[in-house]
Amino acid sequence: MGQVETGRELAQSYCAGCHAVGEQDSSPLPEAPAFRDLHHRYPVAHLAESLAEGIAVGHPAMPEFVLEPGEVEAFIRYLESLEE
Repeated sequence: MGQVETGRELAQSYCAGCHAVGEQDSSPLPEAPAFRDLHHRYPVAHLAESLAEGIAVGHPAMPEFVLEPGEVEAFIRYLESLEE
């Protein structure tokens, strides 16, 4: 399995309950940004450190989670694939 596919599976497992993780789906939680739009806000590669150390945000609905180094790379590759 390639990195993009692994990243898609991670996004589906960890994030799809709130975020749109695909190319055309809607976010189940309206205030959660669609992953395909993240690159409009900032370079998605900048998320790597946060994903490795435990991403946390200023709202209680998003759980903190930590990805292993190989998972971080796959997750970033998946987010980058949505930019195309």
